[in-house]
Amino acid sequence: MSLRFSKMHGIGNDFVMVDARAAGFALDAEEIRALADRHAGVGFDQLISIEPPRDASCRFYYGLWNADGSSANQCGNGVRCVAAWLHRAGELTLGETVRLESPSGPVTVRLLAADRVTVDMGEPEFRPAQIPFDAAAPAERYALDTDGQTLEIGAVSMGNPHAVVTVDDLGAPALYRLGPALTGHPRFAQGANAGFVRIVDRGHLRLRVHERGSGWTRACGTGACAAMAVLRLRGEVDDSVQVDLPGGRLQIDWAGPGHTLWMTGPAAFAFEGEWLGGAH
Repeated sequence: MSLRFSKMHGIGNDFVMVDARAAGFALDAEEIRALADRHAGVGFDQLISIEPPRDASCRFYYGLWNADGSSANQCGNGVRCVAAWLHRAGELTLGETVRLESPSGPVTVRLLAADRVTVDMGEPEFRPAQIPFDAAAPAERYALDTDGQTLEIGAVSMGNPHAVVTVDDLGAPALYRLGPALTGHPRFAQGANAGFVRIVDRGHLRLRVHERGSGWTRACGTGACAAMAVLRLRGEVDDSVQVDLPGGRLQIDWAGPGHTLWMTGPAAFAFEGEWLGGAH
């Protein structure tokens, strides 16, 4: 088989972008895993397809798949790359605000520059059943038993489920065990993205994220949104926060419950190519 693609990244969170506006998207899970192989394929954290919208109020639909072939619901760094890709394809002009459709529902994006995008990520969802997370009622903090210890976590959905843990040391060896343990914890019925956050001050966070379906990533846009939302709900950060991840910085703005959350950051093209291999 032959597949044309663009390789992009949002502060190191990397994507293979597939133009499915006309022909549709037809890769199966085995082929996605083969394409994701960083030695024998192209390599990516997520694959994104650009397709016609299902919702008539949206300009385009984008599909999301993890490196293990599983489907994903939302990706903050990915939607910024979608906007930049659409601009390069002549579908979106500088300064334009458009509504795009994701697997978790519509999002609004504004193209600030060819390589910088702001995204309305919607209002953070803290109700346990909607995350989904096994808890009787919403709370700012939950006690979670994992890996032989009890952790204090925040739980929230940004279109996908997140567990957020405040730590003092982002380089602690224990995090390499706790990340996968949280991602697969049985109280998260669909798994979770595990975010470990250090509060530098009320306007500055540092973050590492272990993503379900992809593992440790250089950046996670929804993870940055989730960390800020959990800490803002607790009153530990201000309305506007800079979040530093291993791959770079995002700006997250949220005025609190009753308001939508905005994420702003870069989107970059790396290269374009043609994948010639099938599943293997």
